[in-house]
Amino acid sequence: MTLEILTFELGPLSNNTYLLVDTSSSSATVIDPAFGSSTIVKTCLEKQITIENIWITHAHFDHIGGIEAIRKQFPRATIALHALDLDLWKDGGGSQYFGFHMKPLPNPEIMLVHHQTLQLGNTTIEVVHTPGHSPGHVCFILHTQKMAFTGDLIFYRGIGRTDLPGGDPRLLFQSILEQIYTLPEEYLLLSGHGPTTTVGEEKMENPYITI
Repeated sequence: MTLEILTFELGPLSNNTYLLVDTSSSSATVIDPAFGSSTIVKTCLEKQITIENIWITHAHFDHIGGIEAIRKQFPRATIALHALDLDLWKDGGGSQYFGFHMKPLPNPEIMLVHHQTLQLGNTTIEVVHTPGHSPGHVCFILHTQKMAFTGDLIFYRGIGRTDLPGGDPRLLFQSILEQIYTLPEEYLLLSGHGPTTTVGEEKMENPYITI
């Protein structure tokens, strides 16, 4: 296998930021770069890894706060976001609701769509649109690795909040039931906060979702 996954717990909200490295080419993708992503940049420079892509599950400020640090060192890294989160992106990721304001980020180069496939080396990643936490929330599924990066859709024994602008509890439950709980039970779920879990564990133990 030529894929290496590094997890960084970053920022004041303890975000999980993921670095996916194609070891055969030393090229990488960052998923949801949080504040403090200069740590990731440092790691990549030390290991001679080039960040080529920045994939965003959703545009809340804590998941995009590290983009500037990454683009400063890797200016050619392309940003991918679902179009339904573009307004949130342009509005500072909702940072004003938490007492501060982020300066505008460059527009994403790629607009993600449901069932789109992305490529990192010889690894294929499926994009699934999973609204509810935000209108344009997506998850990234790596079927050959039996894992999914779920952002703030579902956590270990928890679910994403729906009380921020654009949140919708009905859509959140629908997204989990139709896009996550239909995956094989052994699939790992790597979320935006907290520990890793599996589809099977959450179907059995998550108190917020009734099958």
